[in-house]
Order: sequence, then C-alpha cells, then structure tokens
Amino acid sequence: MSNHISLYDQSNLERIDWPDTEDGRYAKAYLEPLLREGTDRFMRNVRTRMLVLRTEDLVLPVTVNDDDYDNSYVCSPYTHYIRYAKRELELLNRPLMEKSLSAILDVLGYFMKSSQLNQVVHVNNWLLSTNLYPRLSEGQLAAIVNTVREAFPEHAIVLRSLSSSLHPAMIATLQANGCKLVPSRQIYLYQSNDPAFGNAKSRWLLKRDYELLAKNGYEFVSPSDITDTDVPRIAELYAMLYLDKYSYDNPQFDTAFIRLAKQTGVLTLYGLRKEGRLDAVMGFFNRNGVMTTPLFGYDTSQPASVGLYRMLSACLIRQAREMGDLLHESAGAAQFKRNRGAIADIEYSAVFDSHLPLGRRWCWTLLEQLLNGIGVPIMRKYKL
Repeated sequence: MSNHISLYDQSNLERIDWPDTEDGRYAKAYLEPLLREGTDRFMRNVRTRMLVLRTEDLVLPVTVNDDDYDNSYVCSPYTHYIRYAKRELELLNRPLMEKSLSAILDVLGYFMKSSQLNQVVHVNNWLLSTNLYPRLSEGQLAAIVNTVREAFPEHAIVLRSLSSSLHPAMIATLQANGCKLVPSRQIYLYQSNDPAFGNAKSRWLLKRDYELLAKNGYEFVSPSDITDTDVPRIAELYAMLYLDKYSYDNPQFDTAFIRLAKQTGVLTLYGLRKEGRLDAVMGFFNRNGVMTTPLFGYDTSQPASVGLYRMLSACLIRQAREMGDLLHESAGAAQFKRNRGAIADIEYSAVFDSHLPLGRRWCWTLLEQLLNGIGVPIMRKYKL
C-alpha cells in the first residue's frame, strides 16, 4: 500500500487529519457524521461500509459492499443496471420493446447475482446521484486505484459519474491503467458558465419560466430563509418527486440528512415559498467549477399549470450563472432540459476487475459490451 495514501473507517475516525482546505472542511462536515453514525441513519436505503481515503491534501469517500441487492443504486450496481433500468424502460413508450428488454434484464440480473456483481468498492462515492471530482493527477489516480485494490483484493473497484465532457483526462488515465468503461446513463450539461450559451428559443423559455414566480405569487428564498421547521417539508418535497414519481431506488434522504445539509452547508438550499408554505426546494454543491443538485423536489399535488418544476429549474440555472459554474443537470426530464439548452452526454463508470477471477469478471465485460452496443444507441435515439 502506498505510504502516501491512508484509509480510515469508523474504528480510527479520530486519527483522520482532515486537510484545512475548502474541500477538506466540506469532506469533514459531510463524512464524519456518516462514519460515526452509519449511512442509513441519513439515507434510509443506503447501507454501506464507509471509509475515508486521504492522499496529500485530498480526502475521498470510499464505500464497500458485498451484496445487499435492495440497496440504493449509489452503492449497488445491480440496482442501477437492473431494477432502475427496468423503470427507465417505461419512458420508451414502446410496449413490445419494453417487454423484450425487461426479459433480457431479468436474465442478466440472475447472472449478475451469481457473479457477485455487488461485491464492489466505490471510490469518491458521496452517496448522491452525481459525484463531482477534485483535481486528480495521473499519478494520484493510479496510486488510489492500486491502494484500494490492494486493500480489497476480492472486490471490483468502481468510479462513478465520469463523462467525456467533464473528465477526458481522467478517463484516458483510467483506461490506460486497465479499466472497463461501462455506460450508466445519459446526462445533461448546461453551460451556464458561458454568458453567450443558448439560442433565442431556450433563453425565451427560461425567461418565461422565471416570470411564473411573480405570476403565481412565489418568492425565491435563500438559505438564510430556510428554517429548521422547513426540514420535514423539504424531505417530503424531495420524496414526492424523486421517490414517489421516479424510483424508491434513489437515495431516500431522512430528515437527519436534510438537517445535516442545512446546518453544515453540505448542500446549499434554496426554495420557493408562497404564503409561508415551502412548495419547492433545491440543494446544490459545486466543485472545480461544476454545480450539481442532488436534492430537488416540489409539491407534485399542485396542478402542473402552476409550473413549480419550471420555476425551480429556471432559478437553478440563474444561480449557476451567478456563480459562474457549469450546471450538471443529471438525468431525467430530457426534452425539457434540451429545450432550454442543455447538451446531452453519456456518463460512465470506470471498473477495475482484472485482479478478480474470470467468474467475477465476465458480467462486467458483458455489461460493457451490451451497454455500449445497445444501451447507448437506445439512450441517444430516444433521448432518454
């Protein structure tokens, strides 16, 4: 194991020398409670052993799993590639294709379990829909992968949330070190850091969306206006959208997580309030000029004509512009995001499994070939 890289867990938490940097302070505020109390205290369906990797002035969360096929997709490749994927098939609106692909996923899922696909270590896993990366040199990346592989020789090593738009050098380095590049989803990037970005139609749509606030009597409230009494409502709004409408395989944020995010600034919270009632909320964080919003929700019982999603999205893009960040809009609501100027890209997981026996490797190889050969063309064709 490299002398320059250390791994810590709950048993030696007090020995972590957190870097006195912006990223180091952020990592301590977020990760220390999860290490101390357990991840499922904050996210009900996220069960994992969490560690902290320290190298030079960098701190990265590392999660270790062995099975648990009911886990959230942020820790479970099986959940991501089988259970979540089956839900996504409904978006195709092609019943025959959906039925055929669902049957293929059932068979693939059976073999995934037999090959222990969920025996995996995720590096830089913040347990959120999108992981943002610090600046990592080629040497650091190679040393991190080798250290983790030595520490967990029976686990596949995975780095999620990589895309050619944001991480070309990282992907090249990882591939040079022998990773498989397994597609995971189609994401949308909004270049809010470019004042000239977007065409006339997208700018008009965003202006119209933002004007709905005044029309419908909503106030865009800042973190200082979000109170402790709003915490249960924030959890409810997130659940309405990400769990009830989309999938319970998304991280199920407990009020403890919302409270942690609010108190420590782990997520910057903004919302839409009307007559004292919070009806929409977003929580974002940023790193290296990229912003993403893992907490996003609104009162889905309100009529669609009110436009809560449109208003909140317009406010998010405005915040990203004010901060000069590129906005990573994650997946979903594809046509809506395209209409407002977002650009699609494919997101990948880098998988290291060459140290594993053939019976463990073949499923990752099959996933890489199937998803690059069939999955990505479908995502692009149907703009998922």
